[in-house]
Amino acid sequence: MNKEELKGRLDQVKGEAKEQWGKATDDRSTETEGKWDKAKGKVKEGIGEVKDKLSE
Repeated sequence: MNKEELKGRLDQVKGEAKEQWGKATDDRSTETEGKWDKAKGKVKEGIGEVKDKLSE
């Protein structure tokens, strides 16, 4: 696992926390922000996986 994958996974966890907080507080803005963070994290993780495969 490289840095990019790790950052991606952390962004996904952060996004999930924001999303759940937004749902709990009925704050659509925070919920949406969390969903975006999760999506960014998935992209970063994917980029990291591709980099790992290319460096093998």
